[in-house]
Amino acid sequence: MDIKNIYKKIGFPRLIISTFLIILLITAATLKLPMSGIWQDIFTRFGMNAILVLAMVPSIQSGIGVNFNLPLGVIFGLIGALVSIELGLSGFASLFVALAIAIPLAIIGGYLYGLMLNKVKGQEMTVGNYFGYSIVSFMCIFWLVAPFKNPELIWAMGGTGLRVTLSMESSMGGVLDKFLAFKIGNIVFPTGLILTFVILASIVWIFSKSKKGTAMKVAGSSEAFAASNGVNVDKQRLLGIILSTVLAAIGIIIYSQSFGFLQLYNAPLYVALPAAASILIGGATLHKAKIIHVIIGTFLFQGLLVVALPVINILSEGSMAEIIRIIISNGIILYALTREAGEAA
Repeated sequence: MDIKNIYKKIGFPRLIISTFLIILLITAATLKLPMSGIWQDIFTRFGMNAILVLAMVPSIQSGIGVNFNLPLGVIFGLIGALVSIELGLSGFASLFVALAIAIPLAIIGGYLYGLMLNKVKGQEMTVGNYFGYSIVSFMCIFWLVAPFKNPELIWAMGGTGLRVTLSMESSMGGVLDKFLAFKIGNIVFPTGLILTFVILASIVWIFSKSKKGTAMKVAGSSEAFAASNGVNVDKQRLLGIILSTVLAAIGIIIYSQSFGFLQLYNAPLYVALPAAASILIGGATLHKAKIIHVIIGTFLFQGLLVVALPVINILSEGSMAEIIRIIISNGIILYALTREAGEAA
């Protein structure tokens, strides 16, 4: 394989971002930043965010495109976690109860949302974006009147309304990060966190190779071809958005237990864009997405975020890192969305 083919296979955006990440890692080592801490943060943030990025795969494969309404699934995950904390559960019991509550809610919510998307074909990403803002705004009211009584959840003054940020230390905080964790030098590898992503990614991969998964991908790649072969396109789109919503609900629970805090109110709005940027950086298009795109994209995006913050803060003596991260992530989304159908970003 010659250099031209290697360049074409890697793609210009991934080449630029990979080079930038390597330069930042070399700079971090030169500035004598603790590299073991940086690599541990990269592994942890990869595990925290990978499932949310994985949630983009079914929606893209089913023809809906990037799911900008990821906040819908995130809200169901938050409800599951809140009920689990309200019941006073801890450890794996708290985690499993949260998942058991969130997944059925996500299936129902994803089904209803999918019915709506089938009415607005061709505008799914625009509608999804606005729907995400609407549902998050509505839930801001719900969080204030929700009938939770646990003192860890509600405001200390007044006794009603959920707090903006909730500690998960006494419930499921870090339960997966600590599960089967082991040390490599000074790096503590979060085995349970990474293993959870591997299991879910394997399930999505096996499903995509099954008869139902193949029908969903055919419906997503060519609606006319799928219809001529007897595939119910609307049904496959419903399946794709349900799977995406369920993965988003699971993803936020896994993210929150690792982060150690549950974030309510406007926080779900900030989930969709980093996940969309990650999968597009990984090489997915608006019509094609694979597990490998999730892995590469999440590693590059989160790696860049982890290394850039301390390095650029030292070099600029300010807060330029966050600005540069926003420019890169939104720039990649803009670039990918302007590509022609089927062209790799």
